[in-house]
This record gives sequence, structure tokens and C-alpha cells, in this order.
Amino acid sequence: MKTRQADDIWLIKFYAPWCSFCKQLDPVWHQIGSELRSLGSPVNVGKSDATANTGLAKEFRVRSYPAILMWRKDVKYNYVGPRTKDGILDFANRVAGPLVRSLSSLQLFQHAMNRHDVLFVYIGATSPLKGNYTSVAEELIVHTYFFSASRDVLPKAVSVPSLPAVVVFKEGTYFTFNEERDGDLKSWINRERFPNYLKIDSYTLYAMGDSGKLVLLALVGERSLCEESLRYKSLVEKVAADYREIYSRNFYFGFMEGTDYINGLVMGEVTVPSFIVVNLSNDGYFLPLGAIGTERHLLDFLNGVLDGSIQCQGGNSFDQRVGRFFYDAKVTLMPVFSQAPLLGCFLVGFPVVLAAVFCYLCCKARPTMSGYDDGLALIASSQQRRKKTSDKKSD
Repeated sequence: MKTRQADDIWLIKFYAPWCSFCKQLDPVWHQIGSELRSLGSPVNVGKSDATANTGLAKEFRVRSYPAILMWRKDVKYNYVGPRTKDGILDFANRVAGPLVRSLSSLQLFQHAMNRHDVLFVYIGATSPLKGNYTSVAEELIVHTYFFSASRDVLPKAVSVPSLPAVVVFKEGTYFTFNEERDGDLKSWINRERFPNYLKIDSYTLYAMGDSGKLVLLALVGERSLCEESLRYKSLVEKVAADYREIYSRNFYFGFMEGTDYINGLVMGEVTVPSFIVVNLSNDGYFLPLGAIGTERHLLDFLNGVLDGSIQCQGGNSFDQRVGRFFYDAKVTLMPVFSQAPLLGCFLVGFPVVLAAVFCYLCCKARPTMSGYDDGLALIASSQQRRKKTSDKKSD
């Protein structure tokens, strides 16, 4: 902190010595440091024990472990993606580079198109829109790349009505930002930074919560996909492509392998394959009223979610949060009980014994305090009688 220069860029992992996830990340973290050093990257890689350096952890607002943050020019960027080497390296290279990268030739534009599923490009000269675009890039660079180009760099097939403009390229097509139709630029970029249909994991699903959109998921098997699972996936993909103009403002579409995250959300076992619509802004979810066998059934399900005829379940009320806490505790402890019953009994019994001892001591202390108060009252009464006797003698 004292020797850091103004232009230094730091990638920091905050950890706790007792955290098993932090220990699993250690070898990956060493690989990241070695690779960035060998590439001549300006990024310095370090780690900090948050339990020992509490002041530094507090300054970086560390809430959980391991926490991965990038520190550049007094701006702190929090990494929320998967704890993999490729994911963290991509984050480091993205944040350490220019906020807006220039595409100076058609070859560079084609290379960027091939590399990125979603591509945001500012087209035109300097303008207030470019200033707004750069400001949004400074905040959202943790999630996606931002580019700029002149009109003659783009392929001839790309038609832009007027300049300057912000265009997003994805899934073989492109869309131009319109403030009257799309609202503010930051919200539009936040909504459009995901493909319309994709494979979704728990990290991606959590990040989608900031967009305000609902997510239609086909829940399929984690390892081998049966014929029914493949049908569910293709049905969601077809609806996402054919009805994009109707539903893209309200929905993302995708599939998720495995149901652990969704089981925790609904507090129960979800059948596979199945459909569910998730509202990440309030931890709510929608389930179909009946079996979905055709495209028409799936469209009716989406329309029912939008018009309110299908009720939202779950939520983030106090009761729901308490219920999820106990469900997660049960799911965590059940394997422990099945594999090591004695350890499971200890983990459950030890807190119960501590609570019982605490309650016993509290109850035992009450009569003692009551007796103490009675003793004080007797002393006060005795002193009062002595005073009266003394007053009579003096009279």
C-alpha cells in the first residue's frame, strides 16, 4: 500500500487460512502469476490473508472468500466469474487493457467477431455518446469488452442508419442502440451482454440478475443427455431464435446441466428434464402448470409468466431466506451423516449442547440475582429500623 505507484495494476486474492476453496485456488493462482509474468503483463499478482490484514480487507470490502479483485488507478474491480485459470486471466487482461479498444482494420474487426460471442462497438467520431460509452465501459469492463471503429472498417453488409452509433453484434446479426426505445445506454448494454441462448452455470445465472430479465431454463442431466433432454434443449433454442423480437426484452434463454443451484432456490428436488423461469432480482421462480410437449405449450408458459396468470413462487422474504438456510444445512449435513455418522452427530450436537448450557446458566443466575435483591432489601429494612430507634433515643 505504501510503495505502490499510481500506474501499478494489482490482481489480488483475499483468502482465509481455514477456507478450503481458497486452498483449492492456490495452484491456479500460482499458474496465473507465472503466466502473466512470462507474457510481460503489467499486472502484478498477489494475495492477502484477510483475517490478518483486516484493514486492507475492509478497504476492499471483502465479504466472502476467496475474493478476487483488480486494483487499477484507485478503481477496484470485483471478479465474480468461475474460479478457473482461463476465466481469471481473461478478466485480468480485459481490465488491464484499454477501456475501449480500437479496431483499425477490417481484419481486426473480423478477428474480434470470431473471438467474442457478444461484441459492442462504438462507430463514429468524438461525441457526447462516445463519452457516455466510455463511462459505461469503465464500470462494466469487468463483464465484457468494448470496441470502437470508423464506418469504413465495418463490413459493407452492416447498415447503420446514422452516426455516431453503438452497435452490438451477436448470434450472426446486429442491433443498434436507440435511446428512445432502449432507455439509457448502461441498462441496454447490461441487458445485451449475454447471448440470447447459451449454456448457463450458477455464476452466469447470478450475473444475469443485474439485467432485470427473466431466464427460461431447460434443466437437463449433468453427464449424459437422454433424448428427452435434447428435445427440451432444442425447443428452448428454437423459441429463442424464432421469437427473439417478441421475448428478448424480457427473457434470456438457455440450458443448465445439473440442478444443484435450482434445488437450493426451490428448496426441493427438481425433476430432469424440466422447464423453469427464474427471476434473479428477487429469487423467485415460475413452474409450468402442466406438461410442455410442443412449442405452443412453451409459448403459452412464457405468456402466462408475462401476463401474471402463472404465479411467481419463492422470493427473498425473511421466511424464504430462513427456509433456504435450513435446506442448505440439511443438504450439506446429510452426506456427512451417511459417510461419518459420529462426525455428523458432533457437528449438530455440539452447538445444541452449547445453547443448552448457556440457557441453563442464564436460568440459574436469575434466582441468585433475586436472592441478592432480597438481601439488599433486608439490609435496607434493618438500617431503617436502626435509624428509627436512634431517632427515638435522641428524642
